[in-house]
Amino acid sequence: MSSPSIEILAYESTSLGMLCLRRRMTLSEPQELVTEITLNHEFLMSSLNTDSERALAEIPLAEHPGQDLRVLVGGLGLGYTVRAALESSRVARVVVVEFLPQVIDWLHQGLFPLADELNADARLSVVEGDVYARLLSVPQEEPFDAILIDVDHSPEDQLDPGNAPFYSASGISLAARHLRPGGILALWSYEEHSDTREAMKEVLTEVSAHPVTYYNRHVHQEFTDWIYTGRRVT
Repeated sequence: MSSPSIEILAYESTSLGMLCLRRRMTLSEPQELVTEITLNHEFLMSSLNTDSERALAEIPLAEHPGQDLRVLVGGLGLGYTVRAALESSRVARVVVVEFLPQVIDWLHQGLFPLADELNADARLSVVEGDVYARLLSVPQEEPFDAILIDVDHSPEDQLDPGNAPFYSASGISLAARHLRPGGILALWSYEEHSDTREAMKEVLTEVSAHPVTYYNRHVHQEFTDWIYTGRRVT
């Protein structure tokens, strides 16, 4: 079997380490072109399987009955959560807080598969910042109807140890101040994490864990990611 064709689209030093954006052909059949992000040579995100990234937006929006919704997304990634939010006609505004300016530049340069579509949507704004610091601080703007967080691999497997306070009951309580009454907080994790669910239950109502299972046909294996959701009451 021949080696896959790999194109390095960007390779840049960041405060978290070396960040790489690459495009390659998968090894196994059916071969397809995928875009991937790695951090310090460790896999971070891919366009190959995006079910759970989309579910991070689809599940809370299905649970929210409102119109003209304001959505905050923590972590741009390759934009699949953002697109899923924008696909809802009930969403009036999506604000993305992305920690790495390089990722924002890649979007503006059109290097992502979804870049043209996202850049053309006037409802979307992408800003550089630390979404955890923002949510743990006093709200400075109009509250949101949904807050969608996909930054760390899981509450225990963090890109930065400084993110840990967010996943505590006190951190979730501070973050909930950025939600309107009835608003929903949703967290992505690659593994089940009962401590986070219990912390959410101390602050929010209707807390649920949603397993999102998908089949990776290239490695012939099923994987399950997790979406945790909870609603602010007052």
